[in-house]
Amino acid sequence: MNIPKPGLPVRGSKTGQPIMALLDLLGRSWAMGIIWHLYNGPSTFRGLQDYCESISPNTLNTRIKELRDCNLIKRTMEGYALTEYGEELFELLQPMGPWARNRWTESFKTEDPNSL
Repeated sequence: MNIPKPGLPVRGSKTGQPIMALLDLLGRSWAMGIIWHLYNGPSTFRGLQDYCESISPNTLNTRIKELRDCNLIKRTMEGYALTEYGEELFELLQPMGPWARNRWTESFKTEDPNSL
């Protein structure tokens, strides 16, 4: 399994720039969804599977392993939870939600529909 880590080649960066390694990890299916869900508190594998709806058990296992190996989530007595780094990352990403929903979405409303 090729887990994106700073200093190693990743999608978009042969030198493994830290931001590119992070974006590679977060760009994987359901990675951000898992982080988003765990910000509300610990969750079991089954809880994550229900939250992610269409995710296969294999993909969920892979994503959990990647996020654990990258120090963003951990296993607790209650299930999986964000680490300190995972919480910090969520707080950095969270403002992007309203921005994307409002400001960025607005930009598409002003485009000429014939130019798409």
